[in-house]
This record gives sequence, C-alpha cells and structure tokens, in this order.
Amino acid sequence: MKPRLLHVTTVPMTLCFVAGHVAHARSRGFEVHVLSSPGGALDEFARALQVEAHAVPMSRRITPMADLAALWRIVRVVRHVRPTIVDAHTPKGGLLAMMAAALCGVPVRIYHQHGLPLMTATGLKRRLLRWTERTACRLAHQVICISPSLREVLIGERLCPPGSITVLEHGSIDGVEAEGRFDPASVSKQWAEWVRARYEIPQSALVIGFVGRIVRDKGLSELTQAWRVLREEWPSLHLLLAGPFESEDPIPADVEEMLRGDPRIHVAGMVHDMPGIYRALDLLVLPTYREGFGTVLLEAAAMGLPVVATRIPGCVDAVRDGETGLLVPVREAGALTAAIRTYLRDPKLRRRHGASGRRRARRDFEPRRLREALFQEYVRLLGRRGCDEMVAHVGRTPGEVAR
Repeated sequence: MKPRLLHVTTVPMTLCFVAGHVAHARSRGFEVHVLSSPGGALDEFARALQVEAHAVPMSRRITPMADLAALWRIVRVVRHVRPTIVDAHTPKGGLLAMMAAALCGVPVRIYHQHGLPLMTATGLKRRLLRWTERTACRLAHQVICISPSLREVLIGERLCPPGSITVLEHGSIDGVEAEGRFDPASVSKQWAEWVRARYEIPQSALVIGFVGRIVRDKGLSELTQAWRVLREEWPSLHLLLAGPFESEDPIPADVEEMLRGDPRIHVAGMVHDMPGIYRALDLLVLPTYREGFGTVLLEAAAMGLPVVATRIPGCVDAVRDGETGLLVPVREAGALTAAIRTYLRDPKLRRRHGASGRRRARRDFEPRRLREALFQEYVRLLGRRGCDEMVAHVGRTPGEVAR
C-alpha cells in the first residue's frame, strides 16, 4: 500500500523550501499532497512537482475566528486525503495541521520547526505564541528542528521535551546546492556585470548585500545606521537589497525613506535569480533578530561570499565566527559597522572566509543527504506507528517502486 504524505505550510512561498524533499519522497514511493493558502504560487508548485494541491486560506497573524474556519477546512482535507503522514511547517500551518491531524487520527504527525516568532514578541502576543508552539509540539509524534541552536531554545523554553525533537544532519531546511545552482563557477562574470549595470552600480565599486524580507525583525534599522557611517568612509560603496517590503512587522518610516531615497542603495524587491545577485556582491550582511537557520547565509557561503550576521540561534549554525564570517551582538549597530568595515578593508580576508564558507557548504549541507535523512525519519516513524506494510513499500529502491 502506497503511503500518503501531506505537507502543510501557511503560505505557498514556503513550499519552495521543501520542493527537494517532495520530489525525493515521490521517487521513493510516497503519494504526496500539499496544503497551503490559495494562489498562483500554490498551483505552480503543484504543476511543477506533479502533486495534488489543496487550498485553505490562512493568515500569519493571530485571527481566532478565521483560524477556526481554517482548522475546519484542513480537517475536511485530511479526511478526504487520508494521509499516513502529515508534515507541517511554519507556526500557523504547524498548529492548525497538528490539531487537524490529531482530530482525524493521522498515524504519523510531524511538526517541522523553522523558527520562533515569540523570540521577539512581548506581552500577550508572546504568551499566545508560546501556547501555539507548545500545543503544536505536544500534538506531534516528532518535532524536526532545522538547527541545533534552535532545538536548544525550544527545550530551554519548555516548549518541547528533548526526546521528541531532533535535527537532521547538520541542520537547515534542505541544505544548499553548492555543486549546482549556487556554484559561483556556474554564474558567469558577465552575468554579475549585468546585475550591477541594471542597478547602475559601477563595476569597480564594493557592494554590500542584504537578502530577506524587508521587515523590522531582520535588523534593517541597525543596517541603515551602519550604512550612514560606512557610506561616508567609502564614497564608492553601494548597498543592494533583495526581498519584499512586508506590512506585518514593517520597518520604521525613516528607515524606509533612507532605503528608497539614497541613490547608492538599490532595492531589487523579490528576486528569483539569486545566484546572479550573490555573484554581484562582495559580502552579505544579515543583522536579524531571530532566525531558524539562516538559509541566505548558507547560499552566500556556497557562492564564496563572507557573511556578517548576528550571534543568535540559527545564525550560529550557519556561520562559523572568524572562519566563514563574522558574528556580532544583536541590535548593536556599532558592532555591525565594525564587522562590515573589517571586510571592506581586507580583500584577502573576504576571499579566505568566502572560500572557507564554500568548503563547509559543500561538505556539510549536501541536499541529497538531508532529503534521504528526512525520508529515513518517515520510515522510522511509520515503523514505530505500526505501518509495516507501508514501510515495506517505501523501503524498496526507486526502481523497484516504479515496477
């Protein structure tokens, strides 16, 4: 009997992080379904990966009545699909999917922990977020955390017992394609020159990069404070930002005014060809307040770039301080400025840390190993839950499954 796997995310954009896992599970004999909020991205994902998609409107914010409606719709989908495994991602999708899966008696329930919004929340919101995380963890048969340091936070905050939470390999969501998409040798110098020309950045200029959502929690306030100092010290320095402005957790008005008004700051918005952006940079900066792992830090490392990030859970797993990048205290603009300055002044250090980061990305974060590790976790949990016939089916080689 072919087991059914249902991946759940709050918004379709998150599904791109598990695309490799979806394809691997299908190749090993799973029937895979995905559930997320409706939209073109969900439909496109389903077509590209040849899986069945189920649309349920969900909000990232806490919206009790809408969340109850979403829960009921997810229950209906689960009853229709009858999955053997529900693998749920992101806080809202994780909570609702674990509740629905428990109500429907799904044999294997997995909560994939990608990050903790409560780390920067206060007051009632923090208490609510603690409850949602603890509930999702308690309802799951297994919690899979994407970084060792984040696992320690969940345990320390008493959100999840140590025996119920694991980290696959060295962490991250799906590793990084250091031998493929994020191989600097596969991105021509001419492409990097085109990126710079598009944003009117001189080919000889030093370029600092930021990649991520343009929100307060990503440390944009500290980045602009550092920029005010560094732009005066390096008159030819440029700052390139790739990522969308978001209305939830918006950046302060004066920060947005500077980002949009400074002629040496270039806001690229949502970018799909990230290797080309990385190839045009000299270093990447991510002064984030909270992170699950820091995928962009891993991508930049694979592209041979040194990185500056904050010394917080998630980032400490993606960056080896003094070897692949520099870590600074969170919310300290002065320390951030000094770290960026260190790289701007020393091209040899940039090259050395960039090369070290690429070696580590190739050695420790190969996607196929992570995908197989998750598959083996599925098999282990199926066996533990008494689904022996399904274990026998997916335990066969891809060729045997095809026959």
